[in-house]
Amino acid sequence: MSKIVVVGSINADLNTRVARHPQPGETLMATGGGITAGGKGANQAVAAARLGAEVAMVGAVGRDAYAAPATELLRDAGVDLAAVAETDETTGLAVITVDAAGENTILVVAGANGTVDAAAVEKARDLIAGAEVVLLQGEIPAEGFAAAVAIAREAGVRVVVNLAPVIEVDRDALLAADPLMANEHEAGLILDQLGAGIDSEDPGRLAAALLEVGFPSVLLTLGAAGAMVADAEGTTAIPTPRIEAVDTVGAGDAFAGAYVARLVAGDTIRDAARYAARVGAFAATGRGAQASYPRVGDALPEV
Repeated sequence: MSKIVVVGSINADLNTRVARHPQPGETLMATGGGITAGGKGANQAVAAARLGAEVAMVGAVGRDAYAAPATELLRDAGVDLAAVAETDETTGLAVITVDAAGENTILVVAGANGTVDAAAVEKARDLIAGAEVVLLQGEIPAEGFAAAVAIAREAGVRVVVNLAPVIEVDRDALLAADPLMANEHEAGLILDQLGAGIDSEDPGRLAAALLEVGFPSVLLTLGAAGAMVADAEGTTAIPTPRIEAVDTVGAGDAFAGAYVARLVAGDTIRDAARYAARVGAFAATGRGAQASYPRVGDALPEV
């Protein structure tokens, strides 16, 4: 059995580059147009596997031309794809635009990812129940999310959630996250969803509010400011290396995948976050998502 099971999305990414992002109603010339592998679930699976973790993926793709490029780097990284179904829906598609400063906008068409419902997840019950960590995001249906959490909790498997994008999910399923991973914006939306919203973007206050609502531990990713870990032992700031960002697409997913890879290797949640911050920084120095992720032996930037 794989130590990490990722239940999530698999996309083909259509990549474009612009000098700046367009205003509403404006047309700009762009470059690029190539198709690369993406999807938050697949990104995080590849990030963990490239760092030496045993990873399996639960998800779905279509029977179309996008399926091969969408799964190419999963296969290359050695991720177990036995629980990835082929469906009549199109493979998930993300249209990504990156500006000269490396900032991105992303539009996602769910496609086959929308079929990862409770019934689809139930087919992978034994795989999920045999894991050490189950990692979830927000790009599959809420019922599939809840089913994966239920199987994991029944089997005593640790659940890590990066609810991006923030979708409406079952409250108890969400509170099973240990940790909940989110950026400041997502943290605010999650608190709103749980009826505990606060009028603040301060990471410390957000983390405290998330603990108060019932999460055992919280990991906030703060971009260039690093990250923050909070649990019953206190709150710890996690620094990030100073780099020249080329492309931030998928850097947060690199962080998430690296984090769970270190958890199953035995790191504390704080040491895992310190390592993950370096991996996320590495990813931001390359173009694209999965292709920019480090492998075992690659030199990571230092803090």
